[in-house]
Amino acid sequence: MSPRVRWAATAAALLLGLPFAAPPANAEPAAPAAPVISLSSGEHALIRFRLADQATLDRLVAAGADLAARPRTDAGAVLADLVVDDVRLAELVKNGAVPVQLIQRESDAAARRPAVAKVSADTLKFLQAYWWTVGGRTFLQTQVTTTATDDPDVEITVTWTAADGTTGTYPLVRFEDSGEYQYHYALPQPLPGKPVRVTASSSLGGTARPVTPATWPGSTPPATPAGYQKDFVAAYMTPADIAARIKRLARQYPKLVDVINLPNRTQGYRRTAVAYLGDPNAAAVVVESVKFGDQKMNGVQVRTVDPGAKNRPLAATYADRVLTVRLATDDTGKTISTTDDVAAFITAKYPRRFQAFVETGSAGLPMPVVAPVRLDDGLEGTEVSKKPWTVQALRIGKVRDGSRTGVLAYSQEHAREWATPLVTLEFAERLLANYATDPATRALVDNVDVFIIPTVNPDGANYAFNDFNFQRKNLVNHCAGASRDPRYRDSWGVDVNRNYTVGSYFDGYVGGNANCLSGTYAGTAELSEAESRNVIALASAHPNIRFAMNVHSYGGYFMWPPGSYKAEGRVTLPRPSIDESKFYLDSARRIVGAIAAERGTVTWPAYTGPVADVLYSAAGNSADQLYYELGIDAWDFEVGNDRWNEATGEWEGVGFQPPFDEAHAEAQEYAGGLVELVRIAASAG
Repeated sequence: MSPRVRWAATAAALLLGLPFAAPPANAEPAAPAAPVISLSSGEHALIRFRLADQATLDRLVAAGADLAARPRTDAGAVLADLVVDDVRLAELVKNGAVPVQLIQRESDAAARRPAVAKVSADTLKFLQAYWWTVGGRTFLQTQVTTTATDDPDVEITVTWTAADGTTGTYPLVRFEDSGEYQYHYALPQPLPGKPVRVTASSSLGGTARPVTPATWPGSTPPATPAGYQKDFVAAYMTPADIAARIKRLARQYPKLVDVINLPNRTQGYRRTAVAYLGDPNAAAVVVESVKFGDQKMNGVQVRTVDPGAKNRPLAATYADRVLTVRLATDDTGKTISTTDDVAAFITAKYPRRFQAFVETGSAGLPMPVVAPVRLDDGLEGTEVSKKPWTVQALRIGKVRDGSRTGVLAYSQEHAREWATPLVTLEFAERLLANYATDPATRALVDNVDVFIIPTVNPDGANYAFNDFNFQRKNLVNHCAGASRDPRYRDSWGVDVNRNYTVGSYFDGYVGGNANCLSGTYAGTAELSEAESRNVIALASAHPNIRFAMNVHSYGGYFMWPPGSYKAEGRVTLPRPSIDESKFYLDSARRIVGAIAAERGTVTWPAYTGPVADVLYSAAGNSADQLYYELGIDAWDFEVGNDRWNEATGEWEGVGFQPPFDEAHAEAQEYAGGLVELVRIAASAG
């Protein structure tokens, strides 16, 4: 027996024994007749019934009736809404239940159900479709956008056709930035030959209008004449090497070169001296000198001792470069000083000489007796000068009085980018060495005023060469408290290229950080660092500078403003005008073409554009301040393009400090790009 039949039979049996008495002779006139309600075979409906009393309802519920709402009492009877089929309805009516309202038929739902929106095909559009050839291998790169921007599951496939008729496909991946859809893209794809047609289709049925890919970059620099001199770098160069090269160039080319000492001396390759007083894994206090280690604080000793007497207060003496801390004792002679007591006492008693704090995990622990330990700045570059550094710029030109259009090239804002000074110095020497023999170079030097800062961040560079090769920031330590623990020494410093004034972290833009241990720490305020102030000081002092290039590594990007955005809504700094944007892109094509002329390295079209669009938001970067505040057309390029590995069929990164042969090649090709920038400046007047 089915559940439906079983319920009907049970309900019928229960109802048969219930009295449905005839109305007395003096009863009120009968209520209007109940509507006739019928259901077709197998049809379900929600019906309101009048039952004799609560006991009847209870028996129906016990029998499994589908009660849809709270019953109500009406003139002694019970009104109950039940979901029934035709069989249940007939049994209930037969046994005295009165259907008074047909609330809803099963078939009503179809008409009332919201219409399912038909998924319409999306619209696709190619944002980019470019091809190029490197070393006999052809590559294609595309970007496609879909109108289904909110659908994260849209899949887009590109189909290409080569000139010889061969075809192929590859998938694109969705790219979002700050939660906002940007486009679908793929890394450059190897093809058997020149592509003549590409189309795109999506999983929603959308298609893009077929396009013919354009050649990239579509520009070739003028040929250099026989005897053109280049290849002036033979090894990675430390800040001391760079200073020596600047001095030699000024001496060798006195009629073409000025050396500018920038106004803000850096901290220098210096750190405070520090030591753990105690075992960091048990109980310890970190003792740090207020002055730098090279200021006669390296080698200073510190110790704790038991005074060997009862009821002695915490005390200390500093004599003969030894700080002795005598621990407090109780009335039994036991030492009772804690790590917190000792740290606070040292800082309070010797505020001009020492500062101390409790090592993480040691708070409130008994301070142990510790044999003498020596403070040390921990710097490994024993041959590096510890004095504050004067950052220098080369000024190259026949006429250096501000009457010629100026170009600024600067490098190594980030210390670990060892290849970048090689680019700017190779560029400088090409201009100077070829001046006497190449008419084209002579015309550039005669008509353009070139400024070059080979290393913006010499202190960080010295640390990267001698202590921690991945050091990104400068050496200024703004951390406080436990963040000054020497275990964090490789994370101290300020990201110079997050310390400028436009679109900064302090203005609410994305890409900087308030955490002093972060790789993108923005400093204590805009332009808090000597390194960033020097770049702006040079540009501000020479208003003839109209073009600038910030040289970074690695990745092979070519970029311009805007360089940052606010997270909410991904609102960028104002975009350049249509004419400015065209100028940026046209200039980029020329410079990318000049870079490619050296060994065929092509900066990908997908990596060419505004910083905020092709890389990430870099709050407080230098190019944005140069452009928005000083009116300079400012670019950034990242040397060190990925290299294609034919054996693996993969693009491979080169890193910040590749083998020198690779760094040398990067210097040669990107120096050519800087020469092309000077040509652009010369043609702009």
